[in-house]
Amino acid sequence: MSKLTRRSFVKAAGGVAAVGLAGCGAASPSIAGNKAQVIVVGGGYGGATAAKYIKKADPNVSVILIEQNKHYYSCPLSNPVLVGMRDLEVQKWGYEGLKKHGITVVHETVTGVDTGAKKVTTAGGVFSYDKLVLSPGVSFNYDAIEGYDEAATKTMTHAWKAGPQTAILRDQIDAMKDGGTMVLVAPPNPFRCPPGPYERASLIAHYFKTKKPKSKLIVLDPKDKFSKFGLFQSGWEKLGYKGKYLEWVPAGEGGKVTRVDPKTNTVYTEMDEFKADVVNVIPPQKAGKVAFLAGVANDKGWCPIDFKTFESTMAKDVYVIGDSSAAAGLPKSGYAANSEAKVAAAAIIASLQGKPAPMPTYVNTCYSILAPNYGISVALVSTLKDGKITKLSGGLSPMEATPAFRHQEALYAESWYQAIMNDTFA
Repeated sequence: MSKLTRRSFVKAAGGVAAVGLAGCGAASPSIAGNKAQVIVVGGGYGGATAAKYIKKADPNVSVILIEQNKHYYSCPLSNPVLVGMRDLEVQKWGYEGLKKHGITVVHETVTGVDTGAKKVTTAGGVFSYDKLVLSPGVSFNYDAIEGYDEAATKTMTHAWKAGPQTAILRDQIDAMKDGGTMVLVAPPNPFRCPPGPYERASLIAHYFKTKKPKSKLIVLDPKDKFSKFGLFQSGWEKLGYKGKYLEWVPAGEGGKVTRVDPKTNTVYTEMDEFKADVVNVIPPQKAGKVAFLAGVANDKGWCPIDFKTFESTMAKDVYVIGDSSAAAGLPKSGYAANSEAKVAAAAIIASLQGKPAPMPTYVNTCYSILAPNYGISVALVSTLKDGKITKLSGGLSPMEATPAFRHQEALYAESWYQAIMNDTFA
């Protein structure tokens, strides 16, 4: 990585929570004798981390996590599940670890948020809050591609929220005949996990190369570049995917999809049509549904926030973290959501104690696997400067690296995954 060694990155990343939550260990004086209540909606990377770190910073605060599902399936490292490299159960996490920290976990669906009255309504009851954290992930703009709606996902999967959709797409790829064609429709910016569609394409190409060598994947993309562009392009060339097993069609060459027909498995672009055996459509995205219920999403579909605290600029005492936030300068990734959660947790505890929010540091890193022994990565450490999230250090894996280095990166991906999942859920 340029300008950042692995040792210095780990040191910087480890310092975030320590710096962000410094001085927040004491009980909140503003709530002495009457516990403040923080409601966290959404139990993924952002929400689970926020709940945990708020409770750790001040055990006197009552923290309630509202999540509709009893288990969380991680999107990071779910792409290997699609090609039999990983079991879906390994992606499954529960909330017992959070309960051990004293967090109350409620499995209900949120049906309303009244930011004026400071109340969250679920099917099972109404919860009052002093501070509200929203981490609802993303929802899909189903009306952006003609013919693609929620019903179409039963055959033309998105598999962009890990779980049952992942299993369906895995089974479709497994059942596809050798000599078949698969189409992957990539989303426009911004979207969850910027390198994700291209890691998926890489692993499917690897699967075809090793299991079904007469088959081919066509990636239709409304963009002309994407995250880790050079590293992916180089990897596709070196691994022998390009042209034979994987064809990437950018926007400039007619890659933008305008219509699909789920009945015939046909995808239409501005210039051509593609009939395929398997079609995977990753739709355009916007903030999660709860953000719209709370009225904290703007006309672009994302949630503007104060970069120092992640408090919504549209509703006081509401903090929006993770994929739904309009955090310019940070990607929509699980690791970034984990980092944003710690910034918000520190700001919330400081506010409850009547103190100013500490200066934040934001961290992101992620690994992409192109083959079982071929990994690449990106890392980023940022701070707040002149009101903007500004890069301090970071970089990509080197363009030229030995096979041993790429293999090591693939191994690091697993340790990265275990570390962040334990930090989030244990």
